[in-house]
Parts: sequence; structure tokens; C-alpha cells
Amino acid sequence: MSEVPNGDTQVSQSALEAAADNHVDSDADKSDIEDADKVEEFGQIEISDNDKNAYELDFQHCKIPKIENLEVLTRIEILGFRWNFIKKIENLNFLTTLQELELYDNQITKIENLDGLVNLRMLDISHNRLRKIEGLEKLPNLTRLYLVSNKISKIENLECCPKLEMLELGDNKIRKIENLELLTNLNQLYLGKNKISKIENLENQVNLKLLSIQANRIREMTGLDSLINLEELYIADNGLTHLKGLEMNNLQTIEIANNKVEDLSGLEHMTNLEEFWANSNQVGNFKEVEKLIPNSGLLTVYFEHNPIQKDPQYRRKIKLTLPSLTQIDATLCK
Repeated sequence: MSEVPNGDTQVSQSALEAAADNHVDSDADKSDIEDADKVEEFGQIEISDNDKNAYELDFQHCKIPKIENLEVLTRIEILGFRWNFIKKIENLNFLTTLQELELYDNQITKIENLDGLVNLRMLDISHNRLRKIEGLEKLPNLTRLYLVSNKISKIENLECCPKLEMLELGDNKIRKIENLELLTNLNQLYLGKNKISKIENLENQVNLKLLSIQANRIREMTGLDSLINLEELYIADNGLTHLKGLEMNNLQTIEIANNKVEDLSGLEHMTNLEEFWANSNQVGNFKEVEKLIPNSGLLTVYFEHNPIQKDPQYRRKIKLTLPSLTQIDATLCK
């Protein structure tokens, strides 16, 4: 700044322009520094000499943006990239020994470039940005597939994985159970938190032991007749009002929490039933509890948040009715 004779302080136009230029340059420099810092924040896959012969490596929470530099892994069987910034599946085809690949919680938009992983048995691409099931054609030995919390709208392209035993598709946008006919080895199927309104097309799943279909739009228990080996059924948070449709099943565990069930008819024949979770329903008469008496092996029941819980003798009456119980709600029986 310059001093003028009258004592006032003024700044010339050229000085203002120079200051503005300096400010812009300063901001640009600052931006460059911030961008450099951001680049430095990303991690990189580096394989040490000690890890070249490793059977298992885990790179979780390493801020890795790209899969690379794995060529030296000649014996690797388990590889984990949970919680990173990976956007594309790539540079893996030469890992023919790999059996388990975890890509949980990244930014992947497509299943691709897996053709060389002929021995892969477990693949987890949950919590990503997938819209379609694809790219599994060269994975004939896959037994477990996790695709939780993506944007998948259709069950498809799984016929190439006939050995699949566990399929997890929870928290997607699926509206229909379909295209599972060739997966006859499937024993666990998870479809919770989708938009499914009907249990159907499971006739070939004779080996299915667990079906989880909570938080959908199901009103009737249809389509379960062929599941003669089903042991566990989780169908909470739907719109059930009754339990008809289980006549051919002999389950060990049933969860129907957060529905509108009043009548417990249909469970009397289940000699294997050990756990019955019916909290937050509309059971208002202890005569409904009596319908569970034939289930002599019953160990745990949940009836909290049903009208019958308002009875002061609630726990005592349930225990007297079902003496085999070891737990009522969250509390063990004395």
C-alpha cells in the first residue's frame, strides 16, 4: 500500500489486480496440494517377498482404488479387498489357485474378468453398485455367492454355477423368484429385503434347508410344498395373517415376527420344531399357544409384543402349556 499526503490509505488498481492474481495462484496452488494429498491418500497393492507364497492375504481398509500387482502370487487361495475404493474387477485371471474372493463394500458396477478363476468357490461382491447378475460363466466350482445390497432387479445367469449351495441376494430390487431350476444343490437361499410378493418356482430345490425371505410383500405361505428338507424359514416383516401352507414341511426354526398372525393353526404336525419366533403379531388368546403342544421338542418361543403379553401371568401360562421350553422371549426359563 502507498501513503498519500492527506493521510488516507489507498490501494492502486494495479495493486488490487496483482493481489487478485496472487490470490488465484494461491488458491490454485492450494488446490494442487489438496489433489496431491488426495492421491497420496489412496493405497496401493504391494506384495512383499514374504507374501509371495502366501495362501491368504487381506487388504481390507487399505483405500485401494485398483486391483493390480498380484502376478507374483502363485499359491494364493483366499484374497480379501473389503472396504476399499475399487471400481472394476480386473487383473485376476492368472490367479488360478484362488478359492475365495471378497470384494465387499467397494464401488464395483459390473461382474467381469473372472474367467481365469476356475477354482473359485466363494465370491462376495456385496455392498457395491451392481445392477445385473452376469460374468459367472467360467466359475463352475462356485458354491457360495454373496450379492447383498446392490441394485439387482432380476435373478438370472446362474445356470452356469450348478454347484452353488448358498445364494445371498438380500437388499436388492428383486420382484420375483425365478431362474433357479438348475441349482439343485442349493441349500441356503437369502432373499430378504426385496420386493417379492409370492414364494414360487422352488420346485427343484429339494435340498434347500434354509429360506430367508424377510421384509418382502408376501401375504400367503404358498410354494413350499416341494421343500421337503427345509429346516429353517425366516419370513418376518411381511403381511402374513395365518400359517396355512406349511402342511408338507417339518421345520426346526420358524420366524414370523412383525406380521399380523392371529391363528397358529398349521404347526401341530411339526415334530422337529425347536424355535418359534412370533413376536409382534396379533396372538390374543392362549388357546393359540396350546396348538404348539404337539411340538414336544420346542425349546424357544417369542411372543412378546402380542396381545397375550399383557396378561400378568403371561410367562407362567406359556411355561405351563409348553413345559419343554428353556427360553421365553429373551429370558431363560427358571
